[in-house]
Amino acid sequence: MDFLLHILAGAGVGFAIGLTGVGGGSLMTPLLLLFGYPAPVAIGTDLLYAAITKAGGALSHHRRGNVDWKIVSLLALGSIPTALLVHALLLDTHFQQSKRFEELLTSSLGAMLIITAFILIFREKLRKNAIEDRPEMLMGMLHRNRGRVTCLMGILLGVCVTLSSVGAGAFGAAILLTIYSQTSAVRIIGTDIAHAVPLTFIAGIGYLFSGFVDLSLLLSLLIGSLPAIHLGSRISSKVSEKTLQQILTVILLSLGCYYSLYNSIH
Repeated sequence: MDFLLHILAGAGVGFAIGLTGVGGGSLMTPLLLLFGYPAPVAIGTDLLYAAITKAGGALSHHRRGNVDWKIVSLLALGSIPTALLVHALLLDTHFQQSKRFEELLTSSLGAMLIITAFILIFREKLRKNAIEDRPEMLMGMLHRNRGRVTCLMGILLGVCVTLSSVGAGAFGAAILLTIYSQTSAVRIIGTDIAHAVPLTFIAGIGYLFSGFVDLSLLLSLLIGSLPAIHLGSRISSKVSEKTLQQILTVILLSLGCYYSLYNSIH
C-alpha cells in the first residue's frame, strides 16, 4: 500500500515539474516529511531522485544546444567541492543521530522554500532590471566579474542543495538569469538543469553512504514521476502558467514558513 502511495506521490510531483519546471526538491522533500520520513532520509532520497529525473532534461537541452558548458563548469567548480565539504563536516555519527542534525536540515529546508517562493514572485522583475542594467553599478560589477560570481554562486548552491535538496531549480536559474541577462531564458534553464545533475548526484551519494537513502522509496517515486513529467510537459502549453506559478508560490511559502518554525513547534 505504501509503495502505491509513493508512486502516486511521485506522479503528483512529476506532473507539477512537467507543468511548471519547478517542484522537484521544493515539493518532494516536504511531501516525504509529511509521510513521516526523517529529514535526512527525505533529503537524501530526493537528491538522487532529482539527479535521475533531471538527467533526461539535461540531455534533451544539450541536444538542442541549450546548455552553456562553460557556465556549468564554473558552477560545478564551486558547488561540487562544497557539497563534498558539507558532507565531510556532517560525517560525525553522533551529530547525525542527534536532534540538532534534524533541526539544521529542516531549518535549511524552510529557509530555501521561502527564498524559492519569493524568487518565483520577483524573477521576471529581476530579469527585466538585469536586462536594462538597473541598478547600473551593480549590474556592471556582475557582468565584469561573471566568472568569479558564477563560481561563488556554485558554492552557495552547494551548501543550500546539500542541506535542503532545494535550490538547484528556480533559485539557481533566477540568479543565472540576473548574471547572464543577455542569454536567452531557455539556454539559462538548460544550463541550470545540466549543472543540477552532478550537484544533486554528489550530494545524494553523500547521504547514501551515510545510510540516509531509501532505495525502495526512490524506485517508487521514479516509477510514478517519469511518465507524469512527460505528461505534464505535453499539456503545459494548454494551462495558464501564471495561475500555476501563483498556486505553487503559495504552497512553497506556506511550507517554508512551517518548516522554518518546525523546530520551535516540536
